[in-house]
Amino acid sequence: MKHLLLAAALALLATPAAAQPYSMARDGQAVRLTDAKTQTEVWIMPSVGNIAYRMTVKGHDILRWPHASLDAFTANPNATGIPFMGPWINRLDEQAFYANGTRYPFDMTLGNVRGAIPIHGFITTTDHWQLTSSGADRSSAWATSRLEFHRQPTWMKQWPFAHTIEMTYRLSNGVLEVATAVANLSAEPMPMVMGFHPYFQLTDSTRDDWTISVGARTRWKLAANKVPTGETEPIERLFPNPASAALRDFDLDDDFSDLVRGANGRATMTLRGKVQRLDVEFGPNYRVAVVWAPKPAPGGPERNFICFEPMAAMTNATNMAQRGQYKDLQSIPPGGTWRESFWIRPSGF
Repeated sequence: MKHLLLAAALALLATPAAAQPYSMARDGQAVRLTDAKTQTEVWIMPSVGNIAYRMTVKGHDILRWPHASLDAFTANPNATGIPFMGPWINRLDEQAFYANGTRYPFDMTLGNVRGAIPIHGFITTTDHWQLTSSGADRSSAWATSRLEFHRQPTWMKQWPFAHTIEMTYRLSNGVLEVATAVANLSAEPMPMVMGFHPYFQLTDSTRDDWTISVGARTRWKLAANKVPTGETEPIERLFPNPASAALRDFDLDDDFSDLVRGANGRATMTLRGKVQRLDVEFGPNYRVAVVWAPKPAPGGPERNFICFEPMAAMTNATNMAQRGQYKDLQSIPPGGTWRESFWIRPSGF
């Protein structure tokens, strides 16, 4: 018996690397995660906002990839992949935000906050992320990076809450998990209003053939500047059937809350083509979904993508909370850590 056990152990150790289901490799500055069984690959660029800039299934791009080359992406890394937005996502209704009853005006002379309606923070494409861990085993392939926000004086000038952000991309069984942990190092509670702006697509059909499912109950009405008014309505006022809406009928840039949760606590947004399908699952601390799928202008470029955006809070949450218009603002206590994940689950490829 001992000999049989020893032989089995030696055989396991001798299994060639090519037979392992998961692998991680460095491609220059990029990290590539591979799931050989499902033929799924994910590419991440820590030096460009830690963006997962491509995800393919059997060679099909499921993240929008309009670039001719990697150099073209790094030169203009917009409207593609899974960009992270912080220290806030989406719009603010003035050049300031509120926290703990205090108004914090932005220093517009620094140039990192722009516009009368500041949008999406200022760290989306930063090169300050550091890859801290990466690898693969029999259950997954992963890459973890860390951003030390508090080490950048011009960032702290605009958002005076010292914190760090750790992000892990983990590929397992053809599903990509994006896990984020935000640690508050400051002496006061920090409003948690960050999120992601992923660009999804299918390749077996175009936008006019896609249907979507939005797992939410409430839609927030927007003013002309795309900031919520504080008024809400049932989602059925927009989508008579939220479980199956033909995307061709909608020009979307909408905010949703009261997400519909399954037994696992996740809310699901779904994109369906002819056969292909993407399910995007939001963990419980992602309280808001923005759905952006603009119709193409006549004669304009194609817009074969949809953004299901996992957000920790509503657009303009800090300022609406100050006015009593938003009751679901999350804060990270001093010394505390906020954690959550979302998952991208392709099928039909």
